Amino acid sequence: MDAAWVYLLRCADGSLYCGWTTDLRARLLAHGTGRGARYTRARLPVELAWARAMPDRAAARREEARVKRLTPAGKRALVTALTH
Repeated sequence: MDAAWVYLLRCADGSLYCGWTTDLRARLLAHGTGRGARYTRARLPVELAWARAMPDRAAARREEARVKRLTPAGKRALVTALTH
């Protein structure tokens, strides 16, 4: 099984976008150049705010779903916990 990542991007408007990928570097490049999700395309520039390695794609999809259910404050807490 391939390792995967769950990530949060901070958009130019201050919002956070959650996604998952098996190639974090390529996905960040896609988002940053406007070839990522429609949500981020309209909110450029974006920057990586948080990322977590997962053992496989299924685990990444479950974690993405969990993070997406968090409130905006909960997502900000993930980012803050990483930086402190």
